[in-house]
Amino acid sequence: MNFNNVFRWHLPFLFLALLTCRAAFADTLLILGDSLSAGYRMSATAAWPALLDAKWHQQKTKVVNASISGDTAPQGLERLPALLKQHQPRWVLIELGGNDGLRGFQPQAIEKSLRQIINDVKAANAEPLLMQIRLPANYGRRYNEAFSAIYPQLAKEFSIPLLPFFMEEVYLKPQWMQDDGIHPNSDAQPFIADWMSSRLAPLVNHNS
Repeated sequence: MNFNNVFRWHLPFLFLALLTCRAAFADTLLILGDSLSAGYRMSATAAWPALLDAKWHQQKTKVVNASISGDTAPQGLERLPALLKQHQPRWVLIELGGNDGLRGFQPQAIEKSLRQIINDVKAANAEPLLMQIRLPANYGRRYNEAFSAIYPQLAKEFSIPLLPFFMEEVYLKPQWMQDDGIHPNSDAQPFIADWMSSRLAPLVNHNS
């Protein structure tokens, strides 16, 4: 038997199998966030990313929730390389910066960390999706405006989608808020999952 001929005959099929496996890994949405996406004070399965994953099951788009409560943008940046290597996502939703703002970090420093996250995502051949984050009004108009401006500036600079802040909808329903006045409760999670699904669907092409 001529093994060289056998190998050449099977090569197209091996290549096709490799592409199929790569595509299976590629259709992953990685959520890099903080407590707003991690499911603060609830099980991870009750948080909106898990509900979104279940909702998108038939579309064969996997949602991986890599959010950690309390994470700042630099902490998310530090974790990112390992997450990109492990999950090989096609899209990365960046929901970070809120804890930086709540701690009064300089807007320039927050912007620098978020910019590096976007650069690292693009370097991994994934598509970054940035979420607008807003702070409570009691942080002062000047700081709030400087903080809020970070997100549209980066979205414009990198020509990437900027998603609205889902908490602006949740705040309108006091019954959806935990007693700390900051985090959504478990009752709010199905709404957030549906709300995010409708806004992510045009950006995450399940069939491409």
